[in-house]
Amino acid sequence: MAKVYWVSVYKSVSDLEALAAYAKLASVAMTAHGGVFIARGNPVQIIESGLQQRVVLIEFESLEKAMTAYNSEGYQAALKALGNTAVRDIRIVEAV
Repeated sequence: MAKVYWVSVYKSVSDLEALAAYAKLASVAMTAHGGVFIARGNPVQIIESGLQQRVVLIEFESLEKAMTAYNSEGYQAALKALGNTAVRDIRIVEAV
């Protein structure tokens, strides 16, 4: 099975402290399940119809590992810390 990439785009964040708490917990959960952070932060350049929104890119060995990370107790605790303070678009895409 091909590697997959978890792409999170933050459309809005209303509480930076909640985001920081989430990020700390989520980082541990993702790496515990084989996730490798490739990029995270705001774009350094925006072109075409791009928007100035936070992006996180995580590589996983498989879709199964990505979904195991998402459903893990640790990541669910991270989501609880984030609450409803962020609107995100999360996509998991297969590597070519």
